[in-house]
Amino acid sequence: MDQLQAMRVFTRVADLGSFARAADTLDLSRAMASSYVAQLEKHLGTRLLHRTTRKVSVSPQGAVYLEHCRRILAEVTAADDQLRLARDRPTGRLRVDVPVAFGKYLLLPAIPKFTQRYPEVSLEVRFNDSYVDLQASGVDVAVRVGKVRSPDLIAKPVARSRMVTCASPRYLAHAGMPRTIEDLKQHRLIGHLRGDSTRPAEWAFKEGDGIRKVRLPMAVSFNTVEALSISALDGQGIVQQLDLLVSGYVGEGRLVEVLAEHACEGPTMNVVYPRATQHLARVRVFAEFAAELMRNYEASMRRERKRA
Repeated sequence: MDQLQAMRVFTRVADLGSFARAADTLDLSRAMASSYVAQLEKHLGTRLLHRTTRKVSVSPQGAVYLEHCRRILAEVTAADDQLRLARDRPTGRLRVDVPVAFGKYLLLPAIPKFTQRYPEVSLEVRFNDSYVDLQASGVDVAVRVGKVRSPDLIAKPVARSRMVTCASPRYLAHAGMPRTIEDLKQHRLIGHLRGDSTRPAEWAFKEGDGIRKVRLPMAVSFNTVEALSISALDGQGIVQQLDLLVSGYVGEGRLVEVLAEHACEGPTMNVVYPRATQHLARVRVFAEFAAELMRNYEASMRRERKRA
């Protein structure tokens, strides 16, 4: 029995709750995946997984063994990675999960630079604004906006965002420029429905030394940030977005920032990865690359605001 491979299969089945899904991610047949786990259980003399026709779950003994497997496999992978290649030449498949805005506006244009710098790393990038369990999904490194609370993850804050309230010149020419936060109530506002929420998100403004959050009446709301930008560009109303989403349009003059004196900082942007993969060279270099992109963007926004 190839015990390391059996441990890999068992860990993936436990994380995904399915032999079929685990087999697909490991390029194995379902029968082969089942065989590896059966051999491992026979070797250990205990049942690691409970199987029914509908689901697979980890037994109490399996849960204990699973934590050892994760640590051992991470150490083996890290050792292989570090001994096989120098630290400046990482290799292997790297699964990345990033917010849509970061992926579209920062990462996508920079991917050629990354692949040129690290040609032996094979990137698999997912654009995703929903919560993803990194370990269960096999994700190696991610970019996250806001607080990261999981103790199994390492989160490195690398940049701050800014909330921008803006509208198209056409809309403002027709409806007028709001001069105060209260003026917004007389305007057509476009809201964002976050996650499973049925109410549009509050808007945030700097007021004195604090932050004032206001629940405003929305004319229309969308559950994707792309739809907000499209509506604003079309002259349908005023939106409040992360600077990453609209700064390009503001720079081109297609959107105009309003109430700039009340613009406040948004959530922190973090590079996040499981503790078990922190020593992998390919994780390290992508984390550094993503952080570099965000720091450069933050610096460019500061320069733009000074010029304005």
